[in-house]
Amino acid sequence: MQADPIREKLSYICKQFRIPGDILVYRWIPAGHINTAYYVAIYNGKEVTQLLVQKINTYVFREPIGMMRNIERITEYIRSQEMTMEKRRRLHFRHTEDRKNYLVLKDGVAVGDDVDFQDERVEFWRVYNFIECSTSFESAGGDPEVLRMSGKAFGRFNRQLKDFDAEQLTESIPHFHDTIHRMNTFFEIVEKDLLGRADSCRPEIEEIRACREFAGTLCRQIESGMLPIRVTHNDTKTNNILFDKDTLDPLVIIDLDTCMPGLACYDFGDTIRFAACTAEEDQPEGMRLDLDLMRAYTEGYLGEMKDVLSGAEIDSLSTGTAIITLELASRFLGDYLVGDKYFRIDYPEQNLRRAQAQLALFRDMMAHMDDMKRIIHEVCYER
Repeated sequence: MQADPIREKLSYICKQFRIPGDILVYRWIPAGHINTAYYVAIYNGKEVTQLLVQKINTYVFREPIGMMRNIERITEYIRSQEMTMEKRRRLHFRHTEDRKNYLVLKDGVAVGDDVDFQDERVEFWRVYNFIECSTSFESAGGDPEVLRMSGKAFGRFNRQLKDFDAEQLTESIPHFHDTIHRMNTFFEIVEKDLLGRADSCRPEIEEIRACREFAGTLCRQIESGMLPIRVTHNDTKTNNILFDKDTLDPLVIIDLDTCMPGLACYDFGDTIRFAACTAEEDQPEGMRLDLDLMRAYTEGYLGEMKDVLSGAEIDSLSTGTAIITLELASRFLGDYLVGDKYFRIDYPEQNLRRAQAQLALFRDMMAHMDDMKRIIHEVCYER
């Protein structure tokens, strides 16, 4: 029988996490732009254990140990607040013999933490429970109920962590939503133009340049003390929620890699950007904001969070939605200019197309800013 190197590696990793048995089946999970994930089913002679085995992209997450410590603290805190939570509503990370919720490999062999995570021979892995009878949505598909339930899920997650001290967490990606820093970095990339691609996207570059001052609005509000820092997920796409397959009840939030100190409006706005729109993430043609879907998400989110957020935070939700869309446009375009190192692509100009789509959505959001503010006000104060 021909050797299967992926099966052999997954088997070795599971054994390091003290999971007995042999792999019955595994499959690569194509969702997501960043990490590499596999579904793995293991049979120990008595029962089948279903797992998700993930390799972390350490080009993106340069402090992976700190990231996993963040995840441990957050998941333990949520469990401590809701001791009776059913198993399907919990993320349970497996631990190695030395009680780590991660595994470092070098040349395919388990090693200690004292390694260079930028070394191509080094890999960083984790294993956690597979949530049975669950489903997720790569997009809301224009369904208001999916958006409403997504808002409920992310709102509940933010509410569960409302009293958690954000200073306990390390920044797994420094300056993640520091839009002033993001803009500075983007224009440094443009200036260097290492691959000679800037001329192919000059209109997009100049559009971002024209909005550079607006992009820093929330950073200035943080500095003034107007907006409080909270524990936020920072990647609130609908595919990071697992729903009950039959009832669509949200079960658990996954992919906690970017959980860090942040602003509630970015968690709110990122789902609007991703799911309350009329085209795919790399389709600028026909891309606009769907106000009905935006209202549905707002109803779900503020149903959990309106009594937690300050008045200034509620006022920031619409602005944050537009800014995070502009920020992501700059990130997609910046990645295109440096050779697509951050976001996984399926074709050569996908990151450019993603940037164009986000800019189209941003323009439509700015045109409908008063409508967004009105919807948020109606949901928050008039229900």
